[in-house]
Amino acid sequence: MEPTTGDLVEDGWLPAVGVDGVAAQPGVLRVLTDAHMVRRLDLPVATMVPAVLRQLLLPVVLDALGAPRTRREWAGRFHQGRFSRDECERLTDYLTVRYGGRFRLFDGERPFGQVAGLQALSGEVKSSTLLMPPVASGNNVPLFSAFSEADHLDLTVTQAALWLLHAQCWDTAAIKTGAVGDPQAKAGKTTGNPTGPLGQLGVIVPTGRTLYETLILNTPVLSDGLEAPDRPQWAWDERPTTPGWVSPAGPQWSARGAGGLLDLLTFQSRRIRLIGQESVPGRRVRHVIVCAGDRLTGTPESEPHTAWHLTARPRAGQAPRRPRRHRSGRTAWQGLGALLALAVPDDGARTSLLLRQIGELRADGALAADYPLGVEISALEYGNQSAVVENAIADILPLPTVALVASDDRIRAALLECVNQADRVGRALDDLHTDLRRAAGGAVLPSGRGEQPSERLLHCVDPAMRRLLNGLRTIGDDHGFLERAQEAWELTLFEAAAREAELLQEGVPPRAVVGRVERVGGTELVFRSGKAAAVFRARLKGILRRAPKAHGSRREGAA
Repeated sequence: MEPTTGDLVEDGWLPAVGVDGVAAQPGVLRVLTDAHMVRRLDLPVATMVPAVLRQLLLPVVLDALGAPRTRREWAGRFHQGRFSRDECERLTDYLTVRYGGRFRLFDGERPFGQVAGLQALSGEVKSSTLLMPPVASGNNVPLFSAFSEADHLDLTVTQAALWLLHAQCWDTAAIKTGAVGDPQAKAGKTTGNPTGPLGQLGVIVPTGRTLYETLILNTPVLSDGLEAPDRPQWAWDERPTTPGWVSPAGPQWSARGAGGLLDLLTFQSRRIRLIGQESVPGRRVRHVIVCAGDRLTGTPESEPHTAWHLTARPRAGQAPRRPRRHRSGRTAWQGLGALLALAVPDDGARTSLLLRQIGELRADGALAADYPLGVEISALEYGNQSAVVENAIADILPLPTVALVASDDRIRAALLECVNQADRVGRALDDLHTDLRRAAGGAVLPSGRGEQPSERLLHCVDPAMRRLLNGLRTIGDDHGFLERAQEAWELTLFEAAAREAELLQEGVPPRAVVGRVERVGGTELVFRSGKAAAVFRARLKGILRRAPKAHGSRREGAA
């Protein structure tokens, strides 16, 4: 039956898939106590995964059970495979006796993630589509949207709850409605809003075989435990008063740092009110009010879900350490350099706190070498002063835990070599394309314009890289397996690049054989199709040292 009351603890509203493959919609209490029976959350968009984990499930578990203080304690929790009877009782007490009333979407006094009675200075309300980046609303007008700002969309309780959590993490930086009771609102609006906290990161979420394992994999080891004053947003009234900081349950907001891990995870970057109304199918949310919320003054080093960009000599006003964003048009494995960056370089990338911790746990033996670790990346790309969403980035990647062990770089070096080879072969293919266009008398494509051959190449070899990553999760001490895996990868890349090159050559007109002379950088150069192909073949053999021999052996075997 469809939930209508908005009780997130008891109502069945959270889409999930069990280990048996059956879809269900448990409430928060059941999804946690039965987390070992849940394979994954089955959410409408990938960017909801970190939102639900951070805004709801992780802080409940951390606040109710505490954070592990040692890697040994973390391993004990992980290997028990499920929440113990005592832990389930503590979670039940937390979500019913202690804070059950704080997890109701339509509560008159403390609605979850909202401000009770929030009113716009203009007295107006907006369509519920304001919470949903894929749907046209205000300045945010996605291409091919079936909706306009004038349209209404009745959200079910489940949809409203999920998009509420999503907005607190990912909302655009557009001008927000001024709230009654907010002294910082001017002329009925609030300007200068940043995006939600996750909008400023390239989010990295490690995943396990069950929701329980995913929760533990996303739990940092804190030697001193959680900070004493630290509270999640629903228990803000329990933290000591801090000058300049205001409660997220009211219309006012403040620019501030995070008050600890629980505060960071449940940071309320917007003041929101869902306006529910009764209908024949049940309660629906047609209108919302979205106002300015707290502004995070900087991403703290305790942020667990991002890799970092490190600068040895930052410019004036620039932090030496800042979150690393994902790049559009690139698969997760193309960013393995950042995911596997364990050392602290003078200049470059460093992987996330949680992936570093997983490497340390593998080194301790707390995680098996063949553990099927997954990594989910997600991000939103904003445009026009971050007031609109232009693109969503999402990918899921298998990752060998042995590649995260700092003291053993064998697998890590091999993987990075494979990624580097794909990148170099792609550039060589693009250069061949450019040289062939010049030989035929065509103009050079501007950077970023049109489809490049490298994009097709990487699409072709993507399944092979994922098979390689899966295979390396079970490598053990078989050094021969690693060499054979690299040889197979090079052969796949070699043959895919050769096919793409052949298609490019078939597409040029006969005049490209004769070629033409063109001045490049003050020097006259001759461009001919035959010369371009020869240069490409030489580059390909130089990049893929193992492939020509393997390719020759395969052809001899076929003959």
